[in-house]
Amino acid sequence: MGSFRKYSDLDIIDGVRRQDNRILSYLYNSYYKMVSDYVRKNGGSDDDAGEVMQESVVSLYRQITSGEFSVKSDLKGYFFGVARNLWIAQLRHRSRLAYFEDEPADLSLNEDQYKATLERIVARSFALLAEDCQTVLTLYGDGLSYEEIADRMGLKNAVYARRKKYLCKEALMKIIKTDPEYHDLGSL
Repeated sequence: MGSFRKYSDLDIIDGVRRQDNRILSYLYNSYYKMVSDYVRKNGGSDDDAGEVMQESVVSLYRQITSGEFSVKSDLKGYFFGVARNLWIAQLRHRSRLAYFEDEPADLSLNEDQYKATLERIVARSFALLAEDCQTVLTLYGDGLSYEEIADRMGLKNAVYARRKKYLCKEALMKIIKTDPEYHDLGSL
């Protein structure tokens, strides 16, 4: 790579702002080893290092374009701090997830795991609902009309069945929000 020239921090910041591919390549080539070494020394894989690098660049771009960006030290040191914080946050996140993880080998959280967690929370919460609420919500979920629900459950009328469903859904949401795993989902 004979044409590998050195860019100043200001060149890099400006290049990131403009999404200049030359500068972004330079940033990757210059900073990747530092990020990778850190992530791998601290329990991560090559894939993790690549992901942290990617997220760090995105984070740097967001900060630069938000207009609130200023580097107190050198950019490389600053970038390392961003990457380190991202990795520490990910490790913290993983340790919270570890207890319901099927395959500890791959802890990257994807949409399927998010949905699975949500389903587990809903199922747990649903089981804590009063039996009549479980029935109303099940019948509603099965596509029955309010008239049919009122009929099946011996309720006065469709208006009453609708009100009952609303109150039961509210009760379910309240239980879901008290589930400890629900709070962890917020940061996924």
